[in-house]
Amino acid sequence: MNPQQIADLIQSGLPGARAIVKSDDNVHFEALVISAAFTGKRPVQRHQLVYATLGAAMGNEIHALALQVFTPDEAASNNIR
Repeated sequence: MNPQQIADLIQSGLPGARAIVKSDDNVHFEALVISAAFTGKRPVQRHQLVYATLGAAMGNEIHALALQVFTPDEAASNNIR
């Protein structure tokens, strides 16, 4: 699985989300996800929302996923684009 495939899964599972995914080895990934669906959610709940979009790939094709998750307002406040 490559970073673009993971970004596509996240964006399909969280409509309106923006996902930027990076990997050096296509097994360990880093993702920045911005979604209005995160509003009012604790960090663990946000991570669970992202993991749910990836289904069975988590723990299989995706060995590790480091997440940074923000609402659109938080991303704007932190100058994240």
